[in-house]
Amino acid sequence: MRYSEISHWLATAGDLSPRAALAGDHEVDVVVVGAGYTGLWTAWYLLAREPSLRVAICEAEIAGYGASGRNGAWCSAGIGLTVAGLAQRFGPAAARDVVLAMRDTVDEIARVCDDAGIDAQYRKGGMLRIARGPHERPALCAGTLALRRLGIDEGLEHLSAQQLAKRVRVSRGEGAVFDPNCATIHPGLLVRGLSDAVERRGAALFERSPVTRIVPRGSTAGERHNRPVVVTRRGRIRAETVVLATEAWTARLAGRRRTLLPIYSLIVLTEPLDEASWDEIGWQGHECLSSHRLTVDYLSRTPDGRVLFGGRGAPYHFGSRVAARFDRHATTHRLLRSMLTSWFPVLRDARISHEWGGPLGMPRDWLPNFTYDPATGLAGACGYTGQGVAASNLAGRTLTDLITGRPSPLTALPMAGHRSRRWEPEPLRWIGARYIQRALSHIDRRAERTGRPPSGRSIAERLMRH
Repeated sequence: MRYSEISHWLATAGDLSPRAALAGDHEVDVVVVGAGYTGLWTAWYLLAREPSLRVAICEAEIAGYGASGRNGAWCSAGIGLTVAGLAQRFGPAAARDVVLAMRDTVDEIARVCDDAGIDAQYRKGGMLRIARGPHERPALCAGTLALRRLGIDEGLEHLSAQQLAKRVRVSRGEGAVFDPNCATIHPGLLVRGLSDAVERRGAALFERSPVTRIVPRGSTAGERHNRPVVVTRRGRIRAETVVLATEAWTARLAGRRRTLLPIYSLIVLTEPLDEASWDEIGWQGHECLSSHRLTVDYLSRTPDGRVLFGGRGAPYHFGSRVAARFDRHATTHRLLRSMLTSWFPVLRDARISHEWGGPLGMPRDWLPNFTYDPATGLAGACGYTGQGVAASNLAGRTLTDLITGRPSPLTALPMAGHRSRRWEPEPLRWIGARYIQRALSHIDRRAERTGRPPSGRSIAERLMRH
C-alpha cells in the first residue's frame, strides 16, 4: 500500500515508512489498539502521569492511517450531541461543563504541540456557521440561543450579510455566527508528530500489526495471569489494560459490528489558488466554514493557499463494511466539486489536486463513549461523529483518569462511562441508513429550491435529531 496516496495530509507528513511489526509474546502495563489520535493521546497522557508505565501500541497499518490522517483539518469544540441535546438529556450544568471542557481542549492541543515540539500548523481562526439562503436562517440562531440559555455565549458574533462579506465572500451568504473556539491543523503532521512524541516518552509502537482478537480479563484464554490479551498474527501482548481506539474500524472487530455505524465522509482539495482568486474570496482569517445543510459540509483554508471542501453523501455499506475501495466515490466527489463552485463561483476553473475520504463512527445516540471496566481490563473511546480531532484529546485525558483511578472533572462528564445502545441488526441497519441518507439529501434540495426551512417533522429529521 502506498500510504502517501491516502490523503494530501499523509502525502505531506514526511516519512511514512512503517515501523516494525509485533512479533512474539510481550507483557506490558497498557496496550493500545489503534495509532490514531485517540490511542496516541491516551498513551501520551498515561506516560505523562506515570512515566514508568510500560505502554505498547498496535496499529493495523501506520500511525494516522485512519480518520486522524484524512479529516477536514477542523479542531473544533463540537462533541456530536448538540448543546440543546446535552441540556435536555443531562441537564444545563452538565451541558455547560461539556462545552467548556471542549473549548479548553481546543487550546490544550496547542499547548501539547508546543511542549512536544510538534509543528501541526495550528491556527486558531475560529469558525463561521453560515446561512446560505433564507431557509438556513432559523438554524443559524438555534445554536447561539442554546449557548445563551446556558450563559456561555461569550465571544460569539452574529454577522449580517455585509459583515460576513468583509470576512469571506460566499455565494448566497445571508449572514453567519462567528465562534472563536475552533482552529485548523495539519492532520498528518499532528498524528505523525504525536506518534514520534509518544515513542520518545517510552511507548513501543508496532505498525502493520492488525489485531485479530482481544481476550478480556477472566476469560479462558487469559487466565494464566488474569490479564487481558491482544492477539495479532505474529504475536501477543498481555497487559493490565487494553485500550480500544479504532473508531469506525471498530466495526471490523468480532462482536463489535453494531457498536458504531461507519459513515463515509469525502473531501476534495484544490491546487493552491492565485492571488487574484484570494482577492475575490477574502478569507484572510482562516476561519473554518460550514453551512446548515442536513447532509453536512465543511470547508477550511490550508496554509499553502488551497481550499478544502468536505461533506457526506457516500452510501452506507451493508454489514457496516469498511474497505479502502470505499474511500473514493465518484458520484459524491463530483457533487462536492459542484458544491465548491456553488460556494465560490470564482473557483469554477480551479484544479482539484486531491480527492479522498474515509469512514467516521456514528454512535446510536450521538454521544461519544469513554469507558473503562476494571473487571475485564478493557477501556476505549469512540463515536466522535466526525468531530474527533479535539474530542479524541478529551477522550485520552479522560481515559487516563479512569485507568489510573483518579476522579476528576473529566470523569464526571456525560461521556465518561457512557455506552451507547447498539445499532439495529442487518438488514434494518442498511435500510435505515440508506433511507436517512437519501431523505436528508432530498430535504436539503427542496429547502434550497423553495427558500423554506426544513419542517423538522419528517421521519428522517426526527430520527436524526440530536
